[in-house]
Amino acid sequence: MGKWRVLALVVVVLALLVGWQQGALDRLQHPRQLADALVAMGSLGYLAFIAAYTLLQPFGVPGTVFVVAAPLIWPWPIAFALNLVGTMLASIVGFSFARFVARDWVQARIPQRLRRYEDALRARALETTFLLRLVLWMPQPLHYFLGVSSVPFWTHALGSLLGYIPPLLLVSYLGGTLFDERGELQTSGLPAMAALSTCSILLALWLWRRGNRKRA
Repeated sequence: MGKWRVLALVVVVLALLVGWQQGALDRLQHPRQLADALVAMGSLGYLAFIAAYTLLQPFGVPGTVFVVAAPLIWPWPIAFALNLVGTMLASIVGFSFARFVARDWVQARIPQRLRRYEDALRARALETTFLLRLVLWMPQPLHYFLGVSSVPFWTHALGSLLGYIPPLLLVSYLGGTLFDERGELQTSGLPAMAALSTCSILLALWLWRRGNRKRA
């Protein structure tokens, strides 16, 4: 198993180096630039979007760049499907990298604010994973934290999927309203984003308290 971990790490490093050498990582910092590049690729843009999202988001490129770019390019049902697939694959790559490739290195770098959920994950893995994804979405440290936790692989996948659907659906559907052509949040989109954040937090609190009452 050790040689496969080393091989996977080498592949990741090489992919990042190639992307950096070609200036790809710089261009991916802006949703509008990503949108223009994908439009120029035609039908291959679907695959390029998913591949870039999957390989780059777990290792530094913000996932919001992809989530915002998709509805700037495609109709919202396609944008939602691509965002969901890309987000899930990126989460699985980040989770797997932490669990199977660089567990010790990642373990030493988990933020303390995430470690406080370790007991909850051991007691209610699916529910806690769902709540973390619903509220926090897809930061790289969360991928890694779940990877080194006790959460089973398929429990992580299901919890992440359920947690991603509401925010990705809303952003994909309202993308043209929430963001301008440069991918920047418009003032008119602030109420919708605030409502999304508030609903996510309230739902998370309700589920958490409901689970505590059942166990009491």
